[in-house]
Amino acid sequence: MKARVAERGQVTIPKRLRERLGVKPGTVLEFSEEQGKLIAVKAGGLDPVSEVYGCLGRRLNTDAVMARLRGPR
Repeated sequence: MKARVAERGQVTIPKRLRERLGVKPGTVLEFSEEQGKLIAVKAGGLDPVSEVYGCLGRRLNTDAVMARLRGPR
């Protein structure tokens, strides 16, 4: 796959690669050079708690979520 570097130094990552590697809008990439090759690696994300914060919505409080996770007693 090829991509052309734009005048401002921007490159579009081909869609197949973005999908396969999970690169989405907002993904931070770290760039480095190894033996004349440009290497892009997804930067470490947020801490695990921040990554899932808010995924349960706001309809349940903590006690209700924990009761649902634990199941009937």
